[in-house]
Amino acid sequence: MRILVTPTGFDLSFGGRPLLRHSSATPCLFVGRGDARMDMYRGNFEIEDTLSARLPLAHATVAEEGIGWRITFAVAEGVPPVATLTIIGNQIVPTINDPSLNRFWLRILAEPGEHVWGGGEQMSYFDLKGRHFPLWTSEPGVGRDKSSEITFKADAMGKAGGDYWNTNYPQPTYVSSRKYALHLETTAYSAFDFRHPDYHELEAWAVPARIELFAADRFTGIVTQLSDRFGRQPPLPEWVYSGAIIGLKDGDNSFARLENIRAAGVPVSALWCEDWVGLRETSFGKRLFWDWRANEQHYPNLKAKIAALKAEGIRFMGYVNPYLCNDGILFEEAEAQGYFAKDASGKTALVDFGEFDCGVVDFTNPAACAWFEEKVIGQNMLDFGLSGWMADFGEYLPIDVHLANAVPATLMHNAWPTLWAQVNARAVAKRGQTGEALFFMRAGFTGVQAHCPLLWAGDQSVDFSRHDGLVTVMSGALSSGLLGNAYHHSDIGGYTSLFGNVRTAELLMRWAEMAAFTPVMRTHEGNRPRENLQLDEDPQVLAHFARMVKLWVHLVPYLKSLVAEAVATGLPVQRPLFLHFEDDAACYSIQDCYLYGPDLLVAPVWQAGEESRTVHLPKGADWVHVWSGATYTGATEITVPAPLGEPAIFYRRDSAHAALFRGLTALV
Repeated sequence: MRILVTPTGFDLSFGGRPLLRHSSATPCLFVGRGDARMDMYRGNFEIEDTLSARLPLAHATVAEEGIGWRITFAVAEGVPPVATLTIIGNQIVPTINDPSLNRFWLRILAEPGEHVWGGGEQMSYFDLKGRHFPLWTSEPGVGRDKSSEITFKADAMGKAGGDYWNTNYPQPTYVSSRKYALHLETTAYSAFDFRHPDYHELEAWAVPARIELFAADRFTGIVTQLSDRFGRQPPLPEWVYSGAIIGLKDGDNSFARLENIRAAGVPVSALWCEDWVGLRETSFGKRLFWDWRANEQHYPNLKAKIAALKAEGIRFMGYVNPYLCNDGILFEEAEAQGYFAKDASGKTALVDFGEFDCGVVDFTNPAACAWFEEKVIGQNMLDFGLSGWMADFGEYLPIDVHLANAVPATLMHNAWPTLWAQVNARAVAKRGQTGEALFFMRAGFTGVQAHCPLLWAGDQSVDFSRHDGLVTVMSGALSSGLLGNAYHHSDIGGYTSLFGNVRTAELLMRWAEMAAFTPVMRTHEGNRPRENLQLDEDPQVLAHFARMVKLWVHLVPYLKSLVAEAVATGLPVQRPLFLHFEDDAACYSIQDCYLYGPDLLVAPVWQAGEESRTVHLPKGADWVHVWSGATYTGATEITVPAPLGEPAIFYRRDSAHAALFRGLTALV
């Protein structure tokens, strides 16, 4: 970090990159007072802020202190200082003298043509430049496009429509095309504003603990630094490599259906039955019974059937979340021990999850964590025979509950997904199954990387829509991958079916084509299984899926090399094109195709009715189209046929895995 004092302020650079430029006319730091209004309805939030002050801190005094710098800020020269930035190493630590000041803004220099990525898992826009991104974990919304009919109806029904920035997994971290990264360390509501041509404005509704900076000569170096900072996932379990995870929630009939799917030639690694705990009917569709124990009425002799499946090389997976329904047995036990978050009167806080109420297990209470890890995950799940599960709903902490650590829920809300991931990871570690049991999460925040072994993209609509369909999971994988999340996957065929929006055979098949080039293939029946086409209801769809899973299995040797690379360096399996082609400016904004490792370029068809794909092939390599064998020189935009069963896939001609990639043609 270097600082140059100027006549009216200072310039700060990091790694040779100018980042802060302060003058009395254009200050870089603002503080203020705000009064927030937050309303939550089933994981969806309305958030407003009423500002009573926003003070530009025009006067700055720079002093060198030991191995760092100390910059004091005041509203004007000659008045007492209001704030201080202490700079040591790669960190900027702010302090504010007046505790009534609870809003913080810092402006970072922007440059013409700059691109910005990250922000956690962003589903609509991979390149964040030109837009404003609130960073608050929530339901992502249905449709996520305010101009669409489905979003309008979802908003009217339950404030559930969402917008382009809504995400289960926000994180106040971004990567710049100037080859630096910035992380804002706070759990408060925050926002990144990339709309101004001259600066990026960081906003936080509390004084952040620090701003951390990272820089490297290559983007891969930045990703490794971020993975070192936030944590690294273990390798995928060996059992995952044998095939797809088949999601069925049909009670005991799930086992018979699985056998039919296997008989159709689908390689299978696991049966995932989220309804292992039983079901309840709601207006949204079939919902699970949130009492985390095997339901013997819904799944008779389940433990024995799990053991029989395992003997055949197939694992069983379930579902859990951090809430307990108040008509379940576990609720009584947790309430008797005082393990729930409280309401204002000191009683157990009950949360409406859509026609049933639940208690919030308080993960700021170490005893509650230990109980959940041992009783729920340890005994009821791992000891029962489960090899993994969906760890759902980390984004739902209400902002009005009272917690054991006495920290306001508004400051714990964003932290909750990481606490939830820690509970799952500790439970797995206590049984010695780290790297063997596999749980997956949609919610996240800073530090979730160290605990969650696999992300999933949340609840997309069962369609090809631009902001909530198939294409969004690619953006989610790329944005989260840059921040140290190596493994990402999605519900094949989407999840959310509302207002007559149902799956088509084409959607299922195109989604499977994309999923064949992701770390894990997993199906889902969706929220309304009986209204939507299922994998085993159409012979053509099932045969196509079998072929796609065989492609995935064929590539396992390559995938294992990518997993080993992820463990060593933190590089994600799915990568933006620019990660390996920095000199090709056209790669910087591409979000509808990706590199699968360094050597495969994947361009799925993500629009209905399309039979071809136009693809930009990065310069610096020769690319071979898998199905035709045609070779193309990079820095080329081409259009290739992409009929069902032949997604647009290219490999580097000089790849060490070229023979493996050529072998894909024999499988279709």
